[in-house]
Amino acid sequence: MNREFLLNALFLIFVNVLVKPFYVFGIERTIQDTVGAEAYGLYATLFSFTFLLFMVNDFGIHYFNNTTIAKHPQLIGKYFPNILVVKALLTVLYLLLVFAAAAVRGFEIEIFSLIFFIALNHVLISLVAFLRSNISGLGMYRTDSVISTLDKLLLIGVCAVLLWGPIFPGHFKIEWFVHAQNLTWFLTALTAFVIVKKHLRQPLRLRFNRPMLLLILKKSAPFALAVFLMTAYTRFDIVILEWLLPDGRHEAGIYAAAYRLLDAFNMVGYLFAGLLLPMFSSLLAKQDFRNRKETSGLFSLLRLSLQFIWGGTVSVAVACFFFREELMLLMYPETATPYYGEVLAFIILTLVPFSGIFIYSTLLTANNSLKKMNGLFLAGILLNVTLNLLLIPGWKAVGAGISAFATQTLVLSGMIFLEKKELRLPLEWRQVLKITAFVLLVILTNWQLCHLPGYGWLLKFAAGIASGLVLAFLLRLIRFKMLLGLLKKQEGIG
Repeated sequence: MNREFLLNALFLIFVNVLVKPFYVFGIERTIQDTVGAEAYGLYATLFSFTFLLFMVNDFGIHYFNNTTIAKHPQLIGKYFPNILVVKALLTVLYLLLVFAAAAVRGFEIEIFSLIFFIALNHVLISLVAFLRSNISGLGMYRTDSVISTLDKLLLIGVCAVLLWGPIFPGHFKIEWFVHAQNLTWFLTALTAFVIVKKHLRQPLRLRFNRPMLLLILKKSAPFALAVFLMTAYTRFDIVILEWLLPDGRHEAGIYAAAYRLLDAFNMVGYLFAGLLLPMFSSLLAKQDFRNRKETSGLFSLLRLSLQFIWGGTVSVAVACFFFREELMLLMYPETATPYYGEVLAFIILTLVPFSGIFIYSTLLTANNSLKKMNGLFLAGILLNVTLNLLLIPGWKAVGAGISAFATQTLVLSGMIFLEKKELRLPLEWRQVLKITAFVLLVILTNWQLCHLPGYGWLLKFAAGIASGLVLAFLLRLIRFKMLLGLLKKQEGIG
């Protein structure tokens, strides 16, 4: 299982290094620079606003389906057609609630069409997540990894034509970006559907089976609450920012500009979570936690994934923190000011706890520890809203960044405590000290590089990330033995 995780993790990283940076810095950044901070701020606000109701559309079904199919692959023929019917009904309910909420919020009637198409993107995103849960649940991890990047690959092509091609001359509009997303998510969903359909042992027949539909909703409900709570405490900041300030849409645009870097690097953690969920579920189904020896495979995979992801995210986050102003001026040469860098400071540091949350929340979800995890998410929401209300009036987007960092750090700490209580996996203090030393050394190295006279900042920034990765190898957070083990096809690593 460790070998399978590493192979696919390396593949995910390789593909994302090729695709995601060009999308974030070449396409999305250009779009924001073209349409302006206020127009993009409106899009970001509406995206987060409609995402707050994502739970209604998704209802935790893809998490439930992923864990179920990973443990019982033979059930795919029974669940797949019934879940499609459930998702169709939930989509109608979701769209109705989005428009009702938009009317209550008081959004201008002129932007309701934009709200619809952004909400439609969430519908398609949820559909792709469900289809991918079947692919990964069946153990086709590499196929799932390819599908995970297909939407961005297609979006790069479509947006490149709209931005720079001669077919659509004129000033690029934010609506074009939304419609491009509609198209590419639909094509991704269609591709995933064809792959899943080939693995069904019987013809696909959609029927309204009331007892089965109610059973699916009942079993998915705990996952749905977890999705809603986790969505809420990560998306409230930009909604409150737009609502609380007179120039809220402009500040939301700046916040979205800085958050783009976090989103880009967070994608690896999100993909790791999708890769780990069926693996954790499979291991948990086989192991007896009354016998500590039986937990060795699970502990090994948890430790491996944490070391792997923190070796990268700490290196990236710290380097971005020290060169935050230069990065924002490079990304947005037409609009950025030093204030953009101040907003980025705490947002990018949030990458470290965020990446840990992806790993621990996946493990706790696979263990069905949803009730206690939901309590933790609720505490995160209360803290996030309180801090935003206190900090945003005086600190604006910077205050929202501080709130995000504090919230994610608290939630990660709670998840580590919850994992120890629920699964009783061993705590290696040697590993804790090693990670602490790694973080301090990365900070010290980047501080020295930042104040080093001469050389360009971009070279020093690259050296900061590279030095972090070297330190991760030297401290054996990422071991050559792990990578050599792949070539030797060893199952036990580390």
